[in-house]
Amino acid sequence: MKFAIITHVNHIQHEIEYFGYAPYIHEMNIWLKYVDEVIIVAPLKIGRPTQIDISYQHKNIDFRKVPDFSFTNVKNIFSSIFKLPIIIWNIFSVIKAADHIHLRCPGNMGLIGCVIQIFFPKKRKTAKYAGNWDPKSKQPWTYKLQKYILNNTFLTKNIEVLAYGEWNGQSKNIKSFFTATYPESEKENIEKRRFEDGVKFIFVGSLVTGKNPMYAIQLVEQLIKKGYNITLDLYGEGEQRFSLQTYFEKNNLKKQIILKGNQNKGILKEAFKQSHFVILPSKSEGWPKAIAEGMFWGALPIATAVSCVPFMLDYGKRGTLLHMDLEKDLEQLISIIKNEDDFRSKSQLAQKWSQNFTTELFETEIKTLL
Repeated sequence: MKFAIITHVNHIQHEIEYFGYAPYIHEMNIWLKYVDEVIIVAPLKIGRPTQIDISYQHKNIDFRKVPDFSFTNVKNIFSSIFKLPIIIWNIFSVIKAADHIHLRCPGNMGLIGCVIQIFFPKKRKTAKYAGNWDPKSKQPWTYKLQKYILNNTFLTKNIEVLAYGEWNGQSKNIKSFFTATYPESEKENIEKRRFEDGVKFIFVGSLVTGKNPMYAIQLVEQLIKKGYNITLDLYGEGEQRFSLQTYFEKNNLKKQIILKGNQNKGILKEAFKQSHFVILPSKSEGWPKAIAEGMFWGALPIATAVSCVPFMLDYGKRGTLLHMDLEKDLEQLISIIKNEDDFRSKSQLAQKWSQNFTTELFETEIKTLL
């Protein structure tokens, strides 16, 4: 089978290998176990991979480099107009040549792929919509257009679209799905240390406005002011790093709040195991891996009620849904910290649920799609 991937993910070529963001590549390597040839259409640069990059594991990769582009401002729109013919031609020729088309959405490359695939109704296709499928959520028009095309059975045929959660208005094209990180062999029951030894929070994600790390810091700050022994480790990088660091240094929180930067899967695994809570006050998510991974190791999730997060947390039975009101959310956290038995009960429920979604189950589901 000749398998084509059309994605906006930025890639790095180092010697003869192609690298990308580890969670994405880790997932795609499972798909690639069952294909003979791989064609990748994506942005590419030459360089050295970072801590959070891993390589594709396949012997027959044909990489079709295309320029990165966006429509975020007038300058980008103008330059993108000149890039589009090259990108459209590459995607068209790859779709024509491949046996199975795999679109990664939402994203600018995914949008072009969504439009071009309309002209190939007989081609076998899958699409992974990694964002929020909730039709009521506020999203860029390009995201809404991709969802419309993928969901429309007249425009898009012979496809299975993997989306997180179940929503009203889903067509037969849409298949509710999940993401997995850990294998069956890594399952273990984690006994968290007592709160009297200190309560440990962890944030894993980009340090950007959309992930809202500042809100996590402010919640922890208020708990500390009320006399609780709290620490928060933030894993990730982003444009807000300097402002976040300035904030907690200015407010004498350097001992309790630490920026850990980007780290690999092994370090994050140990951090989750040592943490009581995983917090993600994100404005938008698909299937938040940080929450699912934290739950796998018994870290109780504290997250906003976006996308399928309420389902993941069983509407508060195995975690805490944030109101994004500092006073109300502080009350929720104090309530659970004061009741350690309740915490341990919910932690066990969270772990039991998340450990259902192993890489073995994920691979079984992928095989059926191919």
